[in-house]
Amino acid sequence: MRFFKNPTITVAILFIYTTGMYIYLFPRNHEMSNTEKWSIIGVSYAVLILLWFLMRRRNRLRSEREEEMRNRKENR
Repeated sequence: MRFFKNPTITVAILFIYTTGMYIYLFPRNHEMSNTEKWSIIGVSYAVLILLWFLMRRRNRLRSEREEEMRNRKENR
């Protein structure tokens, strides 16, 4: 599976997919209360925000590590 290097694009695609699923499926579900529906939506969006922060941190650490490796090679 190919991942985008930009976390904003990845999370935006997941956000659009999640929102589309909620718009399509939740009105048809009459077994859940509105509180349950809204809590599931809130938790899903909170997970997406957490994913965005974690992906940004991973990319920042990766670029710092690559820069450190370049500096080590130049100093040799």
